Amino acid sequence: MDTNIVLTLTGADRIGLVEEVTRLLVVRGGNIETSRMTRLGGAFAILMLASLPQDQLDGLDAAFESLKAKGYKFTVSQIEPVSSSELHAGWVPYQIEVIGADHEGIIHQVSQALAQRGINIDTMDTSTTPAPMSGDPLFTMKALVYVPLTLADPDWRTALEATGQQLNVDIDVRPKG
Repeated sequence: MDTNIVLTLTGADRIGLVEEVTRLLVVRGGNIETSRMTRLGGAFAILMLASLPQDQLDGLDAAFESLKAKGYKFTVSQIEPVSSSELHAGWVPYQIEVIGADHEGIIHQVSQALAQRGINIDTMDTSTTPAPMSGDPLFTMKALVYVPLTLADPDWRTALEATGQQLNVDIDVRPKG
């Protein structure tokens, strides 16, 4: 019987790291269900949901020992996977995009506005890039959120737009479709 795990690994970015991590799982009969991998500054971060035969779970820490010795941080959490559609049955999905000059607190204040209204963030990706004309840091956030049916009215959107005005960023909200 397979066990589901969430695996995280962070450390220095280098060629072959993804191959090494995935090999350590595949040789144990593991399968990567979902993953996010990215370079953040000079570090590389891996976050994945994988399935693994139960009898292979105990030796997983030892398998990653060579990466730990090189300074990589590694965690494994056993979980029972639940899809977003199961978790939020009857909720309405929305795409949110935030764009504006980068400054402290944007992610916090937007996520706070959502949490205060009982809105769940399913995924969020953020980045900063140089603005085309000035070269100043331009912040971008893209998020998929689930809104309870009790909030499927414009009030929460109006409150989120007000947060955007306070932050001096543009916030675009669209039903996911």
